Amino acid sequence: MTTTTANPFSSQLPKPKEVSLLDDQFISMKFITKLTTLSDKWFYKLIQEGEFPKPIKFGRKSLWLKTEVEDWLWQRVIESRGGVK
Repeated sequence: MTTTTANPFSSQLPKPKEVSLLDDQFISMKFITKLTTLSDKWFYKLIQEGEFPKPIKFGRKSLWLKTEVEDWLWQRVIESRGGVK
């Protein structure tokens, strides 16, 4: 399941497919930084400020659900095109 139900931008986001947790993917910070070309320090600052999804901890490993990161990215796209802030 995605987190768009509590998301103030959800009305402007593409309708997410219902995704089973087993069908979602866990992605690493390395994947996120490569995808966005932004630094891990920037993302951890956003996490502290409550502006980026918190990681899911597996022991010492931190991973994110791909659908949550994708929703966050869509929010940035909408905001950059004059959508709801």
